[in-house]
Amino acid sequence: MTATESSPAQVKDNYRWIALANTTAAVFMATLDGSIVLIALPAIFGGIHLDPLQPRNIGYLLWMIMGYRLVQAVLVVTVGRLGDLFGRVRIYNAGFVVFTLASILLSFDPFESERAAVWLIAWRIVQALGGSMLTANSAAILTDAFPPDRRGFALGVNQVAGLAGQFIGLTLGGLLAVWDWRAVFWVNVPVGIYGTWWAYTKLRETSVRRRTRPKLDWAGNLTFAVGLGTLLIGITEALHPYRNHTMGWTSPTVLVELIGGVVLLVAFLFIEQRVAEPMFALHLFTIRAFWAGNLASLMAAIARGGMQFVLIIWLQGIWLPLHGYSYSQTPLWAGIFMVPLSVGFLVAGPISGMLSDRFGSRGIATGGMALFAVTFVALALLPIDFPYAPFAILIFLNGIANGMFASPNTSAIMSSVPAEYRGVASGMRATFQNSGTALSIGVFFSLMIAGLATSLPHTLTSGLVAHGVDAATARSIGAQPPVSSLFAAILGVDPIHKLLGHDVPGLSGSAENVFFPHLISGPFHTGLVVVFVTGAALGVLAALASLLRGTGTPAHHASDRKDS
Repeated sequence: MTATESSPAQVKDNYRWIALANTTAAVFMATLDGSIVLIALPAIFGGIHLDPLQPRNIGYLLWMIMGYRLVQAVLVVTVGRLGDLFGRVRIYNAGFVVFTLASILLSFDPFESERAAVWLIAWRIVQALGGSMLTANSAAILTDAFPPDRRGFALGVNQVAGLAGQFIGLTLGGLLAVWDWRAVFWVNVPVGIYGTWWAYTKLRETSVRRRTRPKLDWAGNLTFAVGLGTLLIGITEALHPYRNHTMGWTSPTVLVELIGGVVLLVAFLFIEQRVAEPMFALHLFTIRAFWAGNLASLMAAIARGGMQFVLIIWLQGIWLPLHGYSYSQTPLWAGIFMVPLSVGFLVAGPISGMLSDRFGSRGIATGGMALFAVTFVALALLPIDFPYAPFAILIFLNGIANGMFASPNTSAIMSSVPAEYRGVASGMRATFQNSGTALSIGVFFSLMIAGLATSLPHTLTSGLVAHGVDAATARSIGAQPPVSSLFAAILGVDPIHKLLGHDVPGLSGSAENVFFPHLISGPFHTGLVVVFVTGAALGVLAALASLLRGTGTPAHHASDRKDS
């Protein structure tokens, strides 16, 4: 062998790092786009000339936030199964193409107002399809490429990139929105084009392929997609006010969607037990490390997703205005002040992945979820107008906790299944995580709205009357659905000034800027405590599930070592 030639071992090792770099960039991009729009919503609504406080526009706002995650939750198992049947790299590469084309079309919205919102939501759904194809197959590609003793590190880097993308997207979205709202979609285009070329020229199939002709479980795919989609749509629609109720959980349409979704998912479970090649490999749930890891992931995702939205509302709607930041600045600065959360992810993720390779996953992941629960309790004890230092420390520790959990948990799940099921296992894992994120919005927003509804109307009405607003106008503003005030905080909008149409009597300058934050702070803190206590309980449940995963090494590792 000459000096310019490489040994097979060197070639294989080089390929592993190429696969890690490419899939990490793809997962970061896909998850970044799940959050980058959230922080840029004020600029997007302004750019397409859509009034964020009009009740009929709440639906557009909800779907811009939730549509991306909902589609990923519904489709990620299907595209993971397609990877098992037709090649993980093939489906992954196609995902890059779909994601990039959708990003281009999103930035060229030709309409205004409601039609513009529909265009954005529709292409976000297509973009989510591409993101699902990337995320569902990335972990399977890495599990195929890396040996068991280095797999935890690889999956840890990949997982941390995904989680960090969720929070870096908040800061990046604020920065780009200052320039142009379309820039939040432009940012994907160069990465997508280069990543597509890179993936098609460098990645290759290394998965175990079956010799029998593959079959797609159409009945299972249809009942799962429609069932889970209908259920999540019902949860989304339940956040709309219904008649004289603050939320729509009693709406006949919502009830039909929720019940119909559950019925279809039950039918899906029966179908999967009877078809020859099911899309959802139910027998994998007989593996303790697999079901316990996914249960822990679901609990953690619900708590983590809820915390992300609650912290944004807390910062943008109350804390930043009370500290002198104008509403036009709050989205950007909310992202900046949440940087310690991302830093915690970046510090703990790769380290915990390497440690799990050496010492096992259970102790590290369980400890991470225990710390996760403690940070929720500590955040609930902070005053509404908190000093920043303890807040920064607590969200940094929360990031550390998530980093400690994410990569060891992913490694344990993926290493517990036979090699030929890694694609569907990766899709099932991503479904639990994405479903948790989508559910978190419905669960935590419902808790927050319920907390606000008990005292916010009276607080707003009495506060306005005390400052000279006539009683009829004050009652009208106080009767606005609490969800409007909640989304006003997300969008960095002062709803009092907008609804009054003029300044609050007797107030001007900084006094008027803090009027709404002062009014909402009491009711908001009530809801905040409920949300954080719920998050702590979910963290405890995740820790218990993680503890149940067992300590044994999966038998599948023996064949892995022989192949690697």
